[in-house]
Amino acid sequence: MAHTADSKNYYIPHGSHWPIVGSIGLTTLLVGFSMFLNGVGMGKMLALAGLVITVIMIFGWFGTVIKESEAGTYNNQVDRSFRWGMFWFIFSEVMFFAGFFGALFYARQLSVPWLGGEGIGAATNSVLWSGFENVWPTNGPGEVGGKFEAMPAWGLPAINTAILLSSGVTITWAHWGLKENKRNHLIWGLAATVALGSLFLYFQAIEYVHAYHELNLKLSTGVYGSTFFMLTGFHGMHVTIGAIMLFVMLLRAIKGHFTPKHHFAFEAAAWYWHFVDVVWLGLFIFVYWL
Repeated sequence: MAHTADSKNYYIPHGSHWPIVGSIGLTTLLVGFSMFLNGVGMGKMLALAGLVITVIMIFGWFGTVIKESEAGTYNNQVDRSFRWGMFWFIFSEVMFFAGFFGALFYARQLSVPWLGGEGIGAATNSVLWSGFENVWPTNGPGEVGGKFEAMPAWGLPAINTAILLSSGVTITWAHWGLKENKRNHLIWGLAATVALGSLFLYFQAIEYVHAYHELNLKLSTGVYGSTFFMLTGFHGMHVTIGAIMLFVMLLRAIKGHFTPKHHFAFEAAAWYWHFVDVVWLGLFIFVYWL
């Protein structure tokens, strides 16, 4: 089908092989990783092959979209569809983290107090877990993982909070520079945001090493350890993805891509980064501080 940029017509994309390549890559990655977790010898190699195929698909498919965008192929209808797609993607991410925050709330406000003897849990406490107290953080009645110390809020977590809040300012500055057609502001704002995101990940890696070797805080350290690492670990993964997205935007900005009126790709990456910032504020308050 022919492309059209006429706003009166509905855009019809050409046939593409990238969706099936992506499906093959993701399926191979999932099957291989599952085999690896179950001790099957070839699982690791299969997972790596799936990862390579997926990365090739990402570069190829995104490259095609970038070329079409720069060629003026897309019209206003396509722009609206991209925006709605990004909106629903971020909404799905909100629900993803809501599930983990919900697990933390359930364990901290309902399950642990019940096991500690509050409300209808009095019989459970006296018969099954006599002596267990409702104290947070906890690794549970069985003291799974042994003794541990909780990660304090006013060390690296507080520094990382300041770093991410600062990155929200720099990405907003970059956006302002783009809308005002000040490309130097756009480039330097993006570069600063990527640098701050990388610094955040560096400090989080230091925090994890400290947690493992000095606090005995691990993923296997009961309910506190599991919720702590699931929430902060997945957030770190999202920071990594966001930083990669912004780095690609930086390279495109240096090449002269984007105009004050047409820059959805930049806006999508900026939306994602602001989402990452907001999630971290929730993490800092409910995981580290309270």
